[in-house]
Amino acid sequence: MNLKGFAHKYGDHVDTDVIIPARMLSSFDPEHLAAHCMEDIDSAFIKRVQPGDIMVGGLNFGCGSSREHAPVAIKAAGIGCVIAKNFARIFFRNAINIGLPVMECPDAAEDAENGDEIAVDLSAGEIVNITKNKRYTAAEFPEFMQRIIEAGGLCGYTKTKLGESGE
Repeated sequence: MNLKGFAHKYGDHVDTDVIIPARMLSSFDPEHLAAHCMEDIDSAFIKRVQPGDIMVGGLNFGCGSSREHAPVAIKAAGIGCVIAKNFARIFFRNAINIGLPVMECPDAAEDAENGDEIAVDLSAGEIVNITKNKRYTAAEFPEFMQRIIEAGGLCGYTKTKLGESGE
């Protein structure tokens, strides 16, 4: 799976309350969540983001509560992939479960700047900062995780698997 978009960069310890403020959790509607994604640290984010753009974070991206709303808000806002130095484990798992690719690559996250054009090859674990003409290697996604992401998340993947088994 290949993705390409422009970087929206944030710092270390971006927690789930920053990604989607708790006051917005009265709904699980993805469009509602997307409209408020990142608004407390970047009020213009939702106006700038384009489908397929790449969010870049620092250390411990997605820390805080285990709410699934945070990766849903990011994906619904149009972000195609999140690259960070590392992720809070529950955020990482929630992201994969809803079909949002996340890649740990400290060098790519460090070097990226707002507006850089970035290409990602999930199957090869390759990140290219086109603007800076630099290549980085992240861990490849195992095949089963690629299938979950391609199916739009764990629910889509499970429906596909059940369909294959005839149940």
